[in-house]
Amino acid sequence: MAEYQNLFTRVQVAPTAGGAASVSIGADDRERSRAVGHLYWLGKLGDAQIGPIYLGWLGIASLIFGFTAFEIIGLNMWASVGWDPVQFVRQLPWLGLEPPPPSNGLHLFPPLNQGGWWLMAGFFMTSSVLLWWTRMYRRARALGMGTHVAWAFAAAIWLMLVLGFIRPLLMGNWSEAVPFGLFPHLDWTAAFSLRYGNLFYNPFHMLSIAFLYGATLLFAMHGATILAVSRFGGEREIEQIVDRGTASERAALFWRWTMGFNATMESVHRWAWWFAVLCPLCGGIGILLTGTVVDNWYLWAVKHHVAPAYPAVFGTVVDPATIPVGVKP
Repeated sequence: MAEYQNLFTRVQVAPTAGGAASVSIGADDRERSRAVGHLYWLGKLGDAQIGPIYLGWLGIASLIFGFTAFEIIGLNMWASVGWDPVQFVRQLPWLGLEPPPPSNGLHLFPPLNQGGWWLMAGFFMTSSVLLWWTRMYRRARALGMGTHVAWAFAAAIWLMLVLGFIRPLLMGNWSEAVPFGLFPHLDWTAAFSLRYGNLFYNPFHMLSIAFLYGATLLFAMHGATILAVSRFGGEREIEQIVDRGTASERAALFWRWTMGFNATMESVHRWAWWFAVLCPLCGGIGILLTGTVVDNWYLWAVKHHVAPAYPAVFGTVVDPATIPVGVKP
């Protein structure tokens, strides 16, 4: 018996001449490209069809703003190595664009070489992301879909805004924000954790990591289950719902045997959505509370019996925030 073909086989779906134009999106249909192509190697990963493409004015504006931010960051990094292309490539992971110094406060127009470029890049990047979010929301509504993807994206945007805008605003200083760059970003994270008594004791950080690992586990389990029954057409979910075969029944039985409970085709996506969304939501809350409400997460954890107190080998641990300025601890 020939089994249903999947991405592990050499068979690709060959559409009719011209490709599938998909559903009409009403008046906006005229802004969608008519060109449809096919790429064999793309078909090895999924659908080989490319197009039709729709950008609209929101998509175009988002790309322009995003490219502007990319150029500001990239050119500043390049300038920091004297416009040497070899050193730019060699040192790229270590290059960064820093926010304004603490002396600037929340001033919106610092000198360009003292955080001005960072503010400009942040403005263009944030505008690009928000425009793309609006585009996602409007495209979903135009197709009569739910807006679940847009709201999942909004959870990630929340964390981005907390790190680069909301928390610095509450702290009264742009210097509290994250620099642009790979290792500068990681260095900021390490310094941030050390400065506030180890972020691992932050309960919202704990929840964020739990949801991160949970989402990873759920996505992997769901993907693996469907691939495991793809030989029975398990990935054709609509057909499995309307015209039940053996794939869904085997998957359900497997979950009950190995996990002790069953997941439906709908419930596993709902769980995965919530786990993934709660990861940046909790992370953003944890970052927002750091420095604004809690100055030292280790001392907070000891006080609330989350963590045991370390032995007083070097004397009593004193909260640095309680030490008067100019007094040695």
